Amino acid sequence: MLREVLAALDPKPGRWVLDGTLGGGAHAEAVLERNAPAGRLLGCDRDPDALRASNARLARFKDRTDLRLGDFADVATWVPPASCQAALLDLGVSSPQLDTPARGFSFRDDGPLDMRLNPGAGRPAADWVNLASADSLARIFRDLADEPDARRIARAIERERQHHPFTSTRQLADFIARTAPRRSSAIHPATRCFQALRMATNDELGSLLRGLPAVWHTLRPGGRLVVLTFHSGEDRIVKHFGQRLARNYDLDGPVDVPDFRRPRPPQLRWIGRKPQTPTTEELTANPRARSAKLRVMEKLPL
Repeated sequence: MLREVLAALDPKPGRWVLDGTLGGGAHAEAVLERNAPAGRLLGCDRDPDALRASNARLARFKDRTDLRLGDFADVATWVPPASCQAALLDLGVSSPQLDTPARGFSFRDDGPLDMRLNPGAGRPAADWVNLASADSLARIFRDLADEPDARRIARAIERERQHHPFTSTRQLADFIARTAPRRSSAIHPATRCFQALRMATNDELGSLLRGLPAVWHTLRPGGRLVVLTFHSGEDRIVKHFGQRLARNYDLDGPVDVPDFRRPRPPQLRWIGRKPQTPTTEELTANPRARSAKLRVMEKLPL
């Protein structure tokens, strides 16, 4: 959805744009071509391979870029507040990550059961599969991927790993397919479990919860936050974040009791009433975009 993202970011000449999920640098390159000659691109990614790819792709713009290894949830440590006119978060994983067996994100080809966005940090997915309790695994499969057979799969994994620890993607995927076969579905039986394990391994929803306010504080009044989600849980968090800032009151607790609302001006304006979704043309060119939702928020003056 490059065209829609660029229209939302509106990177006019001279503007500063934050890309919190650089990936291979395609969005960043398009921004830098449009905000020349004096605009800047501040970017980060948790994946060292993605950062190397972005540095190579954006080498011709090196005087106008600041690219770093890290999580967008930590941008407050290096991006000045109210310094950017736009910010982009393109969530999830990229095609190069999925298509590299050694990263362990996909079971299409066999690889180590890793799934870390940064292979040098945190615990690999194999630790979750081999060490987490059946209850914890079931909760991960259910809450992060709506897996209907979450408990059955988790209990079967707990029994199997006592004799054969899980070390590879194909081993786990084949075991899940035998445990919970779905002959009537075109989707592989392990797809949801793999998605859930990846999200748990990288604390993706936690990063989003921390990152949205962090990125928001880098925006100037009138700046736009553009978020591409590929998962209902991600989209729900983004939607609730926007709804909270768009209303004209604060709450003292988790329950919205009208008598206890504290009035304040709205801090956010939605650009578009509903999220944008891929066009038929986009889906033909990139079927992996089928679950994408694009939400755009504008920061209002205080």
